[in-house]
Amino acid sequence: MSLAEKLLRQGGGILRLAPTWVPRSFCRPGKRIKLHPDDYYVLGLEKGGIDERWFASTTWAENGPDTPEDEGLSYVVSADGTERMLLRDMVDELGGQIIGDALWNKYHKWPMFSKFFDNAGPLPHHIHHRDEHAARVGAVGKPEMYFFPAQYNNHGGEFPFTFFGFNPETTKEEVHKSLSDFTKGDNRLLDLSRAYKLTLDTGWDVPPGILHAPGSLCTYEPQLASDVYAMYQSVLYGGQCLSPDLLWKNCPEEEKGNVDYLMDVIDWEANVDPDFHAKRFMAPKVIWSNDAACEEWICYKCALACAKRLTVNPGQTVVVTDQAAYGLIMLQGTGKINDWALETPTLIRYGQLTNDEYFVTEAAAKAGVTITNTSATEPIVMLKHFAENPELPAGL
Repeated sequence: MSLAEKLLRQGGGILRLAPTWVPRSFCRPGKRIKLHPDDYYVLGLEKGGIDERWFASTTWAENGPDTPEDEGLSYVVSADGTERMLLRDMVDELGGQIIGDALWNKYHKWPMFSKFFDNAGPLPHHIHHRDEHAARVGAVGKPEMYFFPAQYNNHGGEFPFTFFGFNPETTKEEVHKSLSDFTKGDNRLLDLSRAYKLTLDTGWDVPPGILHAPGSLCTYEPQLASDVYAMYQSVLYGGQCLSPDLLWKNCPEEEKGNVDYLMDVIDWEANVDPDFHAKRFMAPKVIWSNDAACEEWICYKCALACAKRLTVNPGQTVVVTDQAAYGLIMLQGTGKINDWALETPTLIRYGQLTNDEYFVTEAAAKAGVTITNTSATEPIVMLKHFAENPELPAGL
C-alpha cells in the first residue's frame, strides 16, 4: 500500500492538512492569521513577512528565483504527524479518488486553492491575467473572490477600503499615460479609480482582467490554481515604492517595455462598468438552516471556484453532504469531523501542526460527514472551498 493510499484510508476520505505559510517581499503582515509574533519574519527579511496562509493548495507560490519548490503547497499529514506527502502528489497518484472523476478528467489536477491574505495596509492596484495572456507565460488566468470573516478581523488594518477598476468616465489614454509614468514617481493610477468600504462577513467577485487594490482587512480568498499578477500602481498608500519588475511580472519577454500590452491585459468594459457593485458584491445566501446548524453560500459568482460557510450550534451534531470535494478551514469552535478533531488554534508556531484544516474527498463529501460541536457555549464556524460545484445555482 502506498503512502497516499494509507493516508486516504486512515482518514476515511478526509485528509488532514498542515498549515501552509507564504511570505511576500512587497507586503507587511497584519498579524491576524494566528502565527506566533516571533515567526512572521522567520524565513528572513529578504523573503519578506508572512502575510498569507494557503489552503488545499497544489499551486506553487511564485516568489522569485530562490523560492523553495514546495512553497505554497499543502501537505497531507498522518494522525500522529510522522508521515506526510504533498496534496499535489496525492492527487497526481489517486486522481478521481481524491477530487472526483469529473474534475480529474477535465483538469488532471486540483484546480483551485484558497488563502487568508493578511496585510497591514492596502496592496497596489494590480491585475490578474486572463487565460489568453497567462497562456503566454505557461499559466492560466486567475479569477478570485474575497470574503472578510469577522473572526479574523479584530482590527481593520490601516486602510479597510478596496479600489476596484476605473471610474466609468476614465479614458484609455489616461490609463496609458499612468502606466508609462510608472518609473517617474507616483503614477496616480488610483486617481482614476474608486474605493469601496469593506464590510465584515461579505465579499466580492474579482474576475481576471479587473484592476483591484485590496484593502487591509484579513481576507479569505478562494481562487483558481494560478499565481499570475502584475502591479500597475507605482507608489502605495503610505509611500512604499514598487519595483518596475512587478509592473512587468508574468509578461512575455518580447512584450516587456510595451505599454500597449499592459493595456491589452485589462478587461476594459468590466473595469469601467458603472454597475460594478451590483454585479460583483456578495452577501451571504442561506442554503439551509435549522436549530442545529446553518450553511450559506459566501462566494458564488464564479463557476470555477466557490465557497460556503457552515455554522454548527453549541452541543449539536449534524451530517452534512456535498456533491463535490472541498477543503475546509476552521474559524471558530471545537469538536469533531467524523473521527478527526476540530480545533481552532489561538496561536501557531511556524512548522507546528494543527487540527483546523482538512480536505474532504468527493466520495466522503457525497456520503456525508458528521460534525459534532463539543462546546456548550461556542459555535463551530468553518469555511469550505470548492472548485466546480454542481450544487452552485446559476444567477445567485
